[in-house]
Order: sequence, then structure tokens, then C-alpha cells
Amino acid sequence: MISQLVLLLFPLLMFIAAWRDVVSMTIPNWVSLALLGLFLVAAPLIGLSWTEFGLHMAVGLGALLLTILMFALRWIGGGDAKLFAAAALWMGWPDILPYALIAALIGGLFSVLLIFARKTALPPVLYTQKWSANLLKKDGDMPYGVALCAAALFYFPSSALFLRVIS
Repeated sequence: MISQLVLLLFPLLMFIAAWRDVVSMTIPNWVSLALLGLFLVAAPLIGLSWTEFGLHMAVGLGALLLTILMFALRWIGGGDAKLFAAAALWMGWPDILPYALIAALIGGLFSVLLIFARKTALPPVLYTQKWSANLLKKDGDMPYGVALCAAALFYFPSSALFLRVIS
């Protein structure tokens, strides 16, 4: 029962990250840290073996190293890097592969839609709120936390970790 409740917190925290990314173009560190801490609590409750736990940790660390490089190259923001690594920790191996692919596809689609919206004459009311004006700014950033969240909501119910708990 507790492990099932813990599984609800992962998508909730991913949603909070996406919302904060849209509203402020930042993903708070506490969200990624909460995802890390929650995983450390959930792993023994779910009954992960040391090998499984190690694989999840390795995937998370590998994702963090890769996304730090992407951040250094200015391809993604720091919050996106930490959030992806935290989500990767939850996905583990091999679920990180479809999750990353889905996140990339959703991110690409969202980017195209956002670029289109930024080049389109939109109703002035959309620019009255600071967050929406910032989102629609012609040279603005792309809140990639949205894609990471959407991919998590889409794929997590199919992940080995999730299926293990509900079976």
C-alpha cells in the first residue's frame, strides 16, 4: 500500500516541475532532490534487489553526467539536466531508453508548436500574464520540463518499476 502511494508522488513531482518550468522557466532544485530522496525511500519498499538498485543508480548517474555535458554545451538548462537525471533514476534500465525517446519526440513537437506560436499573431490577452508573455517571447527558452513530465506520465505506467508494484 505504501509503495503504491509512493508511486503517485513521482508523477506529481514531475507535474510540479513542468508547471514551474512553464511559469518561471526554472525547475527548483528541491523537486529533483525530492525525486532522488523519494526513490531512495521507495526502493526498499518496492523490494528492489541490490543489483536492481545499483542499475537504477547507474542509470541516474549516467543521465546526470550526460545532461551536465548538454548543459555545458548550452543545449538544455540546469534544471532540465537535474530533472532528467532524477526521472532516469526512477526509470532504470532498460526503461530509460523508451522514456528518453518519448521525451525527445514530445520535446521536439512542443518546440515546433512553441516556435509556431511565437511567430503567430496571438490575442493580446495571452501577453497579460508574466508567465505566458515570457513563454511566448520570440527569443525565449523552451521549458523542456514539460516534455520530461509528459513522457513520464505517458511511459511510467509501462515501466518495470511501476508494473512490479501494481502486480
